[in-house]
Amino acid sequence: MEELTAQLLVYLKGVWKYRWAAVIAAWVVATAGWTIVYKLPDDYQSTARIYVDTQNVLKPLMAGMTVSPDLQQQVSIMSRTLISRPNVERVIRMVDLDIKAKNVKEQENLVKDLMSKIQLGAAGRDNLFTIHYNNQNPKLAKDIVQSLLTIFVEGGLGDKTQDSSSAIRFIDEQIRSYEEKLIAGENNLKAFKQKNIGLMPQQGGDYYSQLSQAVEDLNKTRLELREAEQARDAIKRQITGDEPVLLVDQDDSISSIVNVELDSRIDALDKNLDALRLNFTELHPDIISTKRLIAQLEERKKEEAKLTKPGADPGKNYSPMLQQLNVALAEAEADVASMRARVEEYTSRYDRMKSLSNAVPQVEAELTQLNRDYQVNKSNYEKLLERRESAKISGDLGSATDLVSFRIIDPPTVSDRPVGPDRGKFFSIVFLGALLAGIGIAFVISQVRPTFHSQASLREISGKPILGSIPMIWTDQEKSKRKKRLYAFGFSLLSLLGLYGTLMVKIA
Repeated sequence: MEELTAQLLVYLKGVWKYRWAAVIAAWVVATAGWTIVYKLPDDYQSTARIYVDTQNVLKPLMAGMTVSPDLQQQVSIMSRTLISRPNVERVIRMVDLDIKAKNVKEQENLVKDLMSKIQLGAAGRDNLFTIHYNNQNPKLAKDIVQSLLTIFVEGGLGDKTQDSSSAIRFIDEQIRSYEEKLIAGENNLKAFKQKNIGLMPQQGGDYYSQLSQAVEDLNKTRLELREAEQARDAIKRQITGDEPVLLVDQDDSISSIVNVELDSRIDALDKNLDALRLNFTELHPDIISTKRLIAQLEERKKEEAKLTKPGADPGKNYSPMLQQLNVALAEAEADVASMRARVEEYTSRYDRMKSLSNAVPQVEAELTQLNRDYQVNKSNYEKLLERRESAKISGDLGSATDLVSFRIIDPPTVSDRPVGPDRGKFFSIVFLGALLAGIGIAFVISQVRPTFHSQASLREISGKPILGSIPMIWTDQEKSKRKKRLYAFGFSLLSLLGLYGTLMVKIA
């Protein structure tokens, strides 16, 4: 530690020996540095603040009917892309800086300089932005900030209409495309139905339900045919006598029995009875005897009808009953013929349906595919129509109202006093640098032209013993000169410090 202290004292003595060189160097460095700093051009800053309001009362009211963009994201993107090359080139044209650029290189340097100096930042809350730009010309700085402000506002207002128009054009193109697909699908369906007439699924059901219905109708008609044939055969058996016909079963069936002789006598008695009733009552003996005789004849008629065989009746071909049976037989034959025709028709339908068992499923599958493709295109077409109307409403809403409003809180302004350069800081740096430069130069000279300041250093370097030393005896004149030189050195330092203080007061 003692050696380090001794070495430091040697260095300080060396610097002190060449203190005037240090003062001169400090003055030169300080004067040159302060001159350069003082001549630095003033830097003026233009500032503007803008607030972007994304809240609008129509936005919740039109929810579901319109498509609203993410306004927060849109504002964020605008703020990030404001200082982009196209926007900066537009600013250069707006403030006529492009006139100063003589070639492409100067134009490129101008763009890079502006992009590096323009500052865009948040002002402590959402959607509140500040724009800063520094320039030696205060008017130019203000114009550039105003241009950036204009681009920022136009970017938020102009893009909405353009985006809406582009969306509507795209949707219109898609609608026309789907219209062509629908027309083509309708034509394909029409051609397919015309080609496969008779094989198409009917409204009542598909092919298999129709086949089942045909089988059911055929079986039902066959049953009706058998019933009609049995009824016809029964009538035939009654006519041929194979099956008895009960002509008299009850008293009220006498009128249906035919006996010419007895019927004529009964008719004569009935006429006589009617004549008697015109003159007498029912208790008259003639009337009572006439009634008794008619009853006996009717009873006899019944007995003769029971004893008479159908085949032995010579007038059976003229019997009313036989005539009724013949009429019933003719009707039965007609019913049987009708039933047979129906059976043949249903049999033909069934055979035709069964012959189509392989073709009908293929037709149904192709028809289902055509209908599915048509329904998909139709569904997309209807959705596009809805989206187009929604896009139109959104575009009208965006153009008629301000979904995003821009409020300029602070218009572009430029302070009368420059914001830069910070001459006070630069003056202080130059002053400290000058002092360090003077000390450094004195130290370098002391190392170039070393001297021995103690017996120990001389003995160490020479390696020889030191017998003694002769002290310096200062005369009064030398002491006076030495004191004056010390005062001059202090005055020079104080003058340098005073000049530094004067510069700091001047820029304050």
